[in-house]
Amino acid sequence: MEQTGACCSYISRVEYGHTVPAVETLEKSARALEVPIYQLFYEGEEPPKLPNLPKRTSANGKEWGDTGKDARSLYKFRRFLSQMKEKDRTLLMFMAQKMARSNADR
Repeated sequence: MEQTGACCSYISRVEYGHTVPAVETLEKSARALEVPIYQLFYEGEEPPKLPNLPKRTSANGKEWGDTGKDARSLYKFRRFLSQMKEKDRTLLMFMAQKMARSNADR
């Protein structure tokens, strides 16, 4: 897949379940194949039905990460998390939970 920048051996590892591609790689693959990204995961003819989830809201009607500097920070955080090993992500989440609890106790 020349358009994605991925070599054949990498694609083979993904196909056989030996590696998990980053979201950015999946987006590039969908663009190269000229299909919506959901079709990489779904075999039906129509898009899958979406669950009726409640809208996110807060007191001021905005959520952190929706716009501006916060949105850029959230994008970077997601990108870095996608590049981490699962073991490291688990450790990071554990540390974040501990820090959040200790701040809530103050």
